[in-house]
Amino acid sequence: MSSIEQLNETIPNFAKDVRLNLASLLADDTLSPQRQYGLLLASAIATRNAALITAIEAAATAVMTPAAIAAAKSAASVMAMNNVYYRFVHLVSNPEYKTMPPRLRMNVIGNPGVDKSDFELWSLAVSAINGCGACVDAHEKTLRAEGVSSGVIQTAVRFAAIVQSVAVAIEAAGPAPSTAMG
Repeated sequence: MSSIEQLNETIPNFAKDVRLNLASLLADDTLSPQRQYGLLLASAIATRNAALITAIEAAATAVMTPAAIAAAKSAASVMAMNNVYYRFVHLVSNPEYKTMPPRLRMNVIGNPGVDKSDFELWSLAVSAINGCGACVDAHEKTLRAEGVSSGVIQTAVRFAAIVQSVAVAIEAAGPAPSTAMG
């Protein structure tokens, strides 16, 4: 049993739909293993849930190269920065900010170490979790221009939504009961 399947078994009954969605996600074979596990890992990192990140990274090491794992982590990291900045620029009413250079280093976007469309898909998923509409739109347009179908894009966002719901279910369950006698 994979580390993700083990984690799925710990999701409480109040989140049965979340368990079922995670199980269906794991059975989804429409994406390559690298694309699928990169989505899972980048999305898990975006949730900031340590148990989820640990479980997904353990499973990802079986199907992803170290370079691809690093790229998924890079997507989550650089999108954490970009999503805050570009969400601000998008939401603030003063148009002056749209004309200012961001002065944020993000070279990894141009040379992620994996297929550009994989990195863009992972970035889209993280941007969806972080709620940056400007980034979601930009990544979706880039992916479509690279020939990625709307079905694959929708699947990526579905993966992000499910991973986010797993993190919330784990958090809502609270800490595991102590087995120490005292």
